[in-house]
Order: sequence, then structure tokens, then C-alpha cells
Amino acid sequence: MSETNGPIIELADVRRSYRMGDSVLEVLRGVNWRVERGEWACLLGASGSGKTTLLNLIGALEKPDSGTIRVAGTDLAGLSRRAAAKFRNRRIGFVFQAYHLLPELTILENVMLPARFAGLAKRSARERAEALLATVGLSGRLRHRPSELSGGEQQRAAIARALINEPELLLADEPTGNLDGRTGSGILELFAELRSEHPERSIVMITHNREIADLADRVAELSDGVLRS
Repeated sequence: MSETNGPIIELADVRRSYRMGDSVLEVLRGVNWRVERGEWACLLGASGSGKTTLLNLIGALEKPDSGTIRVAGTDLAGLSRRAAAKFRNRRIGFVFQAYHLLPELTILENVMLPARFAGLAKRSARERAEALLATVGLSGRLRHRPSELSGGEQQRAAIARALINEPELLLADEPTGNLDGRTGSGILELFAELRSEHPERSIVMITHNREIADLADRVAELSDGVLRS
């Protein structure tokens, strides 16, 4: 069951390790964290610190070795693979460093895709995608394919795609990592604008850049597998 109040994220003693040949790499060593609804939280940490692993766990892309993860009131441990996919599609929006737009589809088709998977009628999905692409400044690029767009434009399209199902939680993995400073600043400004328009939506962003982290309401630093607020 999901809830409409309470924290958007609750982590209790979350642990995750990976087997590397004969050895075991402990990435997360008992992470406890709470993110409130409507909060912009940032995970700060060096490369290899486990930030992406933690984000994948929150996004139901992986399962922890132990511990409890609740997102939007749902205990992720109780979800089957199919239920987890449905939960991600309906409740969470993902923005990746590498955009992950499908090259054979137009920008409009890319943005529509999650809505179509969610069962939204094609006409409604198109209207919603067109409105979102206008919001992120790409109304003139609907018929273009990703290869015809700049990196900043591709990331804006990826943000529109993440928002198409009106998620409660937006997870952003180094969203400016592949962009130059000026373009990256524009993407961060877009996040701020979108958040002001929908203050009820929560954002968790991971970065290794402390200046970016300082834009968030709250920063938690991941080091040696432990999260420190």
C-alpha cells in the first residue's frame, strides 16, 4: 500500500555488496536516510562511493542484501519484478547522466514512451509530451532524433520524459555530468523552475560537485559505505 503523507523515502540499515571473484566488495554498510515529501535532497560523494547503487535501490532497479527501503509508503522488498517495473513507471522519474534516449525514435516519441507503457491513450500521451517539451524549451524539436540535438537539448528531453507520468519522486544521476558548465547551469535552473511549479514533487540528485549539492535543501554525503547528513 502507498501513502499520501509521511516521508517520500525511508531507508533503514540498508546494505549492498557485490562479489568480485573470490572477494566481496561492501558498497553500502548500513545506510539510514529519510527524505521528506517536496524536499530536494542531494547525495554527495566521490566516484565509486556507491551513490548510483543507492539511487538504483531507491528506484527499485536493484534489491539490497538487507535492510528496509520504503518509497512513497511502499516497501520495495515486497514487490515482484513486474510490480517493481510498474511502480517505477507510475511513481518515479529517472534522469540519467547519459540521457538514454532511443536513437531510432523522435524526441516526441521518446517522451511519450513511458506514458504509453502506463496505458495512456496515444492522443493523450502526445498532448502531454508536447506540453512538457514546450515547458523545457524544445517545442521546435519534436520531430528531431536525439543525434540531431545538442547534449543540453537531449538532457532537457530526458527530463520531459521523466516527468510524463507525473511522478512523485524524481531521481537524477549526475544530470549535468556530460555537459559544459554553462549548459549544466541551465539544466539546474530548469530543475529549480520545475520544482517551484510542483513543490509537492521530491527530488534526489547525486553529484560529486559540492557547489551543485549546495543548491539542494539538504545534503547527505556518502563515504565508506555510510551516509552522513
